[in-house]
Parts: sequence; C-alpha cells; structure tokens
Amino acid sequence: MDATQAKQIIEQQVLTVAKAVEDKLDDEIAAIDRLDLDDLEALRERRLQQLKKMAEKRSRWISLGHGEYSEIPEKEFFAAVKASDRVVCHFYRENWPCKVMDKHLSVLAKQHIETRFLKIHAEKSPFLTEKLRIAVLPTLALVKNAKVEDYVVGFDELGGTDDFSTEELEERLARSQVILFDGEASSNPVKSSRTKRSVRQSETADSSDSE
Repeated sequence: MDATQAKQIIEQQVLTVAKAVEDKLDDEIAAIDRLDLDDLEALRERRLQQLKKMAEKRSRWISLGHGEYSEIPEKEFFAAVKASDRVVCHFYRENWPCKVMDKHLSVLAKQHIETRFLKIHAEKSPFLTEKLRIAVLPTLALVKNAKVEDYVVGFDELGGTDDFSTEELEERLARSQVILFDGEASSNPVKSSRTKRSVRQSETADSSDSE
C-alpha cells in the first residue's frame, strides 16, 4: 500500500466517523423538536427533583462530617461506618509517612463530599488494629456499606515513595469505588482488581512500619 492509498483510507475513516456523529446529533435535535410543552415541563420537573435529591444528600453528608478530614476515637468507628456508605479511615501514628498521607487526605476530603474521611491513632486503638489486622502504618481501610473491602498499605501502590501526588491516591481510592470521580453522577467508576476483605476476613499485612 502506497502513501496515497493510506491517505485515502484514513480520509474515508474520518468521513465515516464524522457522518456517524452528524447523524447522532440530527437524531437528538429531531427528538427535541418532537417534544411538546408537556414533555419539556416533565423533563424540567424531573431535573428539579434530581437536584433536590442531591441537595438533600449533600446536606446529610455534611451533617455526618463529610467534607472534612477528622480524627475519631476507636469507640466511634463502627457507628461512623454504619452512618456513611463510603468511608476512608487512616490508621496512623506520629511519623513522617503518616503525615504525608494526612496531607493528601485533607485535600481529598474536601473534593469528595460523598465519602467520609477519618483518621484513628493506631497505638491508642488496640481492639481495632487487632480486629482489622493493621500492622503497617500508614494503612487506609476502605469501607463500603459498613464493610472493610480493601486496604491501601504503606506507599507500595503509590510508587513506593513519599512524593506521590494527591491524584495518584485519588485514582487508587477510585479503583476500589470508595470515592467517585464525578460524585453520585459517576457512570464509569474504575473497577478494583483487589480481593475484598471484610472486618471478619482481614488478611495479615507485613509486620513492619513504613519508614
């Protein structure tokens, strides 16, 4: 195949795609033209109801502490994960790696109001750390519908160093669907490839802290 033939094939493919897009737009315009006033009013009312429901959700999330990155004592953990559908809980100690994680979680808490972001001091929470098999710090417990379904342990999944970006952590959390890139409207969350682990089926992690 010479250059002229290749160019013709590419041009034909571009024209085909353009025609398909044009046809789709024509169909959408025609559908709008067919709507009468009653249809348009019904669409408007449906949209208003959607906005109202989202406003109610946001109000409820804020009342539960969403939108902030806050520390809670061990005894409040189970009530917190039952109250919110999605929770990211950072088990930490006073060291540099945990402070790095704090920085990123503080940013994400404000960006993802659909999820509650918490921190728990691991050394002051022996019952939880034993029950969830928390051994490496920092560890993020990713909770959905009151079950710990995944963990981010140390920085291994974030490049293995402490200079990872907030966006890298955000993408990792989205893979477990504990945050949604487009809030409740997200239609294509990234699927997690990790095995789910509940509170009753936690796996033992490495026994040494991240340095």
